[in-house]
Amino acid sequence: MKFHHIGVACKNIDEEIANISKIHTITKQTDKVIDAQQNAELLLLTLADGTNMELIAGKQVETFVKKNITYYHICFEVDDILAEIDRLVAEGAFLVSPPKPAVLFGNRLVAFLNVSYGLIELLNSN
Repeated sequence: MKFHHIGVACKNIDEEIANISKIHTITKQTDKVIDAQQNAELLLLTLADGTNMELIAGKQVETFVKKNITYYHICFEVDDILAEIDRLVAEGAFLVSPPKPAVLFGNRLVAFLNVSYGLIELLNSN
């Protein structure tokens, strides 16, 4: 597993970009996408140090935002998403959302699991 991005829940993506740009230098920004399967509006930022930050707004994160919780998930890129899910579940993880294509990542498969330190997303490398 290789770190890919941190997921941040927000009410309004444009407002959050403005807030983040006061703190960090944003070097790249994808177009906003609507992902019906994820039930969310999404965008990926790259900061000057190379860190990727995914902004998520919509129904998917509504409960988090209402509670002022902005940390949503950490994403790891993996070579074999199914094998990694099996490995993590065997170690006590709980599969929250099985693999499905993610529009923001060129329809590569993503899955979400709850582990001891919170929600993680797995992003298939191909």
